[in-house]
Amino acid sequence: MLTRRRFLIAATATPLIGLTLRPAHAATAPVFAKRGVAINGFDPVAYFTQSTHVAGSADNTHDWMGALWKFASVENRDRFAADPEAFAPQYGGYCAFAMSSGYIAKTDPDAWTVYDGKLYLNYNLVVRDQWSQDIPGNIKRADGHWPGILDA
Repeated sequence: MLTRRRFLIAATATPLIGLTLRPAHAATAPVFAKRGVAINGFDPVAYFTQSTHVAGSADNTHDWMGALWKFASVENRDRFAADPEAFAPQYGGYCAFAMSSGYIAKTDPDAWTVYDGKLYLNYNLVVRDQWSQDIPGNIKRADGHWPGILDA
């Protein structure tokens, strides 16, 4: 079983992990949004259509789940607006690997995986490598924490 200590070891590439990894509190937002912008302003649809992360534009936005989502094109915005749950990252865009251990951590748009038609984000590339070692098991554990972790 993954412990918080093992997650911290995996994330040592970033010295500020202690400031961003925490158990959830009652006021935790359902979507990880820095300054109100989901997934650091990257286009969630592009992960699926372009197989990479693409910066969104302030000209193409959509409000969903209390966050502002940015898109590289009007077409991507409209696709998201028609079915946000098909494109939004799992676990509200919080780190999927941390979620599998019962914690919440911010994410890096570079550290992503599309698995079984769903987008998963991770804290950083080192953590994504850890996540990738057992994606089905990590999803099962993370699903057990989500979304109840927001009310913990």
